[in-house]
Amino acid sequence: MKRSIYCGDVGESNIGKEVIVCGWVHSRRDHGGVIFVDLRDREGILQIVFQPENKKVFEAAQDLRSEYVILVKGLVRYRPDGTVNVNISTGKLELVADSFEVLNTSFGLPFEISSYNDISEELRLRYRYLDLRRPNFQKNFIMRHKISMEIRNFLNEEGFLENEKPFLTKSTPEGARDFLVPSRLQRGDFFALPQSPQLFKQILMVAGFDKYYQITKCFRDEDLRSDRQLEFTQVDIEMSFVDEEDIMDIIERMLARILRVLLNFEVKIPFERISYSNAMLRYGSDKPDVRFKLEIEDFTHEFKNVKFSVFSSAVLNGKVVRGLCIPKGANYSRAKIDKLTKFVGNYGAKGLVWMKITNTGAESNIVKYFKEDEIRMVISKLNAKPGDLVVFLADDEKVVVQGLGALRLKVGKECNLIDKNKFDFLWVVDFPLMEWNKEERRWQALHHPFTAPKCLQDSIITKENVGKAKARAYDIVLNGVELGGGSIRIHKSDAQKNIFDILDIAEESIKEKFNFLLEALSYGAPPHGGVALGFDRLCALILGEESIRDVIAFPKTQKGIDILSNAPSQVDGKQLKELGLRVVL
Repeated sequence: MKRSIYCGDVGESNIGKEVIVCGWVHSRRDHGGVIFVDLRDREGILQIVFQPENKKVFEAAQDLRSEYVILVKGLVRYRPDGTVNVNISTGKLELVADSFEVLNTSFGLPFEISSYNDISEELRLRYRYLDLRRPNFQKNFIMRHKISMEIRNFLNEEGFLENEKPFLTKSTPEGARDFLVPSRLQRGDFFALPQSPQLFKQILMVAGFDKYYQITKCFRDEDLRSDRQLEFTQVDIEMSFVDEEDIMDIIERMLARILRVLLNFEVKIPFERISYSNAMLRYGSDKPDVRFKLEIEDFTHEFKNVKFSVFSSAVLNGKVVRGLCIPKGANYSRAKIDKLTKFVGNYGAKGLVWMKITNTGAESNIVKYFKEDEIRMVISKLNAKPGDLVVFLADDEKVVVQGLGALRLKVGKECNLIDKNKFDFLWVVDFPLMEWNKEERRWQALHHPFTAPKCLQDSIITKENVGKAKARAYDIVLNGVELGGGSIRIHKSDAQKNIFDILDIAEESIKEKFNFLLEALSYGAPPHGGVALGFDRLCALILGEESIRDVIAFPKTQKGIDILSNAPSQVDGKQLKELGLRVVL
């Protein structure tokens, strides 16, 4: 016998018909001499009825246990009145077993699959094949498949060609740590696993494949957290003869289609554009969550002459003063305010200044240092109402941005200001081209060294003016999470050499690492640009999961370990000898 239909696909059109289903015993119940089994496969659950009239089948069914794999043949019928299960798609129906076969048995489970249990991640990953049987996780990976198919369908319709980049490539600087792969044939030399196919997709543009995409694996040897993995999946897109708006339009229409087709959710396009400087000022983040409108306000100019020396001295010394309004925070105890002060201290802030807003103005031990019109200005600018708490940080701009940005998110979550049913997309644009690395005393690319600059008035980027240069770069943000980013690339060899010079990359290193790219740009490279989206992050956000580990079939732990296969592990001496390597601990 072979399966004729999935359990979850049995519908009213099958009433009175014989079907064959197979799957795992989700649960077994014995009610008044009738045995009921909920049979589960990837599409859902179907109730199987074993009746005592069919003596041989009924007696055999008494031995069924959780996670036994069985195949059942029988007739589909409606459930009796009063027994409908509205929680499953097949809840009106049941299958009366005519015969069945046990295909395999199962040991006792280390944790329950039929119901959610708060078990350790280590145990879940140790038995990942059981963890993935859970219906909610099965739905996650079915949805992941549908998202990837929708992306491919959309890009194919738009004239893109799916192409592949190599996994064994060259190690390059200016990024995260590479995973290195020793070469047996060229002993002493190493391949690197790609952090992103940046150079190769540019080469494809030079080669004339003017619309490329790939859903591809990338690798970065970095510390892990909930939205990072050593290996991750990226939607990679590159286009020739385009500008920023062309690329953003493609991504907007693709994302809108995914949500419309798979979730029946309409998003408005074009997405909001916000400059990097404005995002940092208003939200304290280059990936702002705009599902709630609580914004940071700058008071540096207004407070430069106030009597409160903490503010005026800070402004005099080139620092900034910014504030945030906490709705209904006036009832916070001093102990709770002290906790907020400790919280922003994690970002380098030396203190948190506060005022409680009342019907008559403000209350605080610092109010005496402010004029009435200055208090009114604060209330008006922060749109504060009686019962609110306004807080301020006065410090270096980086400290203030990070401290108030993190506090804004904390307040949004604790005050239930965030609508978790929204999908709020935006683009962050006008990033600085480079940032100054104080420790190494040199400029470094904010995105990557292949990003084209926006032209300055004198059009030539130098070490003297690069601090003012903006990048032709853009990040796509969803609900406060950076989904990905991209840029218009440098497509001329001399311009790329100029950027390498500003980055203080040695001539020898340029030749060793990037000579093939510079050479390719010298042979009629077209203007081009692209974007890369974090596919795992996109799936997690669509599914409402906190961690990308819940949308990756076989993730690593936060220590970078695969508990299921016990990797990484040692290799035998013969393998090391062939590679010309030895291990030094």
